[in-house]
Amino acid sequence: MLYDRVVRPALFRADPESAHDAVVGLLSILQRLPVGRRFLSLAAGSEPPDGALLETEVSGLKFPNPVGLAAGFDKDCRLAGILPALGFGFLELGSITLRPQPGNPRPRLFRVVESGAIINRMGFNGDGVFSAAERMKAFGRGSVPVGLNIGLNRDCPQERAPAEYAETFRILEPYGDYFAVNVSSPNTPGLRALQDRLQLERILKAIGDANKTRKPLLVKIDPDMADEHLCDLAALVSSAASGMIVSNTTLSRDGVPEAWAGIQGGLSGQPLAGRSTRLVARVFELTGGRLPIVGVGGIFTGADAYAKIRAGASLVQLYTGLVYGGPGAVNRIRAELAECLKRDGFKNIMEAVGK
Repeated sequence: MLYDRVVRPALFRADPESAHDAVVGLLSILQRLPVGRRFLSLAAGSEPPDGALLETEVSGLKFPNPVGLAAGFDKDCRLAGILPALGFGFLELGSITLRPQPGNPRPRLFRVVESGAIINRMGFNGDGVFSAAERMKAFGRGSVPVGLNIGLNRDCPQERAPAEYAETFRILEPYGDYFAVNVSSPNTPGLRALQDRLQLERILKAIGDANKTRKPLLVKIDPDMADEHLCDLAALVSSAASGMIVSNTTLSRDGVPEAWAGIQGGLSGQPLAGRSTRLVARVFELTGGRLPIVGVGGIFTGADAYAKIRAGASLVQLYTGLVYGGPGAVNRIRAELAECLKRDGFKNIMEAVGK
C-alpha cells in the first residue's frame, strides 16, 4: 500500500533511468548495513508459506521457488547480496559485456504507464566484465542461484562474436551458477542476427569449449522470431545448450497507445504477456518438453506466472512487474502461484510444467 500510494508516485515523477539509479543506489547502501537485508525483507512483506510446494530443480540447480529476477535490473552485479530479500528464488544479473561501454544516448528508458509497460533502448551500458567479476567474487556464495547474462559490445565485428562471448564467459565462469547468452536485444545493432543458426552454433561451441565445469548455459531469444527460424533454433539449442529464456523485449507496439509507436527500443511488460506465453508453449512443443524453459514477459501476478508454467516454463522471471508492483511484488506472486497449484491439485511446480 505504501509503495502504491507514496513511493511509486514519487519515483514515477522522476525520469525513469534516474529513478532506477536512485533505487539501485539505495539498495547498495542497504546491502552494506547489518540490518539492510532485514529491512528490505520487511518492505517485501511476509514470506508466503509455500514451502516445498514451490521448490524445484532445473539443470541440476535447486531453486527455493521458481520466481526470479530478469536481467537488466542489476546490469553491473552490484546487488547480489540483497536482492534475495525481496523473495526471489534466483537472480539473473547483467547483461555483461567484455569491455565497458556507455550504451545509447539518453533518454533511453520510457514508462508506458497506461499499458503497464516499459520501452528501453539502453544498449548494454555497463562497467564491463572485470568489474562484474570483482563484485561477484566479493559477494561469494549466494543464498539463491545466480545467473550471469552475457552480451556483446557494440563495436565487436560479427566474426569476433564467438571469441568475445567465450572470453566474457571464461572470466565470469567461477561466479555464476548458470549463464545466459543474450543474442536477442534489439538495442545493439546486428545482435539479433546472431540468432542465425550458423552464427549461434559458433557462439555456443566457443562458450562450450571454455565451459570446463559444465555450467548450465541458456539462450535468450526474442519474441519476434518467425516460426520456421524458431524450429531451427530449438533443435540447435537442444543439442548445444541447457535451456532457453523465452522471451526478450519485442519491437511490436501492439497493446500500447499509438503515441508510443515511434519510440525506438524494446517493449516489455503486460503487452508482451500473451505473445511470450504462446512462444513458451511453442518451444515446449518443439522440444518435446525436454528442454528447460525460463518464461519471461508480462508477469505481474501469480496467474501470469502460472500461465507460463502451464505452457511449459520450469522457471519464470520478472522485471517490469517489479517496477510497477514494488518490493511486495515477488512474495505476492509466490502466494498467488501457490494458490493456483493447490486449486488444481498439483503437489509441486514440476507437476504443472507443460500441463
